[in-house]
Amino acid sequence: MKRILYLVVITSILALVPITSQAQCKGFAKKVCRLELDPYIHDGNYHAAILTEGEEAELYKTFYSDQEYRIAVCGSDNLPEIEFTIMDATKNIIYTNKDNNYSRIWDFKLESSQQLKIVIKVPPNPDTSEEPMSGCVSIMFGLKLK
Repeated sequence: MKRILYLVVITSILALVPITSQAQCKGFAKKVCRLELDPYIHDGNYHAAILTEGEEAELYKTFYSDQEYRIAVCGSDNLPEIEFTIMDATKNIIYTNKDNNYSRIWDFKLESSQQLKIVIKVPPNPDTSEEPMSGCVSIMFGLKLK
């Protein structure tokens, strides 16, 4: 009976670890990354995930014509510079911060409404002798009021 109780407690604790990590990551997005949007108005969504060096994540978002937008991407201090690329529906690269000294923000305005694909990548550590680092990576969207 003690063994079953022990297994239930351990399983419960392990199940809560990812939830706690994601909650901390969302808190990081709110406290640190949201500041990067100023003076743009945050869209109210917090997109954050824990990524490890060498991993990437994708996000699709619709942007409307004649609106001024800001995309801000930031990561935990222990991670290398975060790379992000913006592509249209036909996979044409519209912007990559890799060509712009890994800038954390990009301001833009589209001529036509369209859904864009945002790819966020944590580059791998060139020193393979070390364990890959993990940390929170967030992407935030802002809109400029006219």
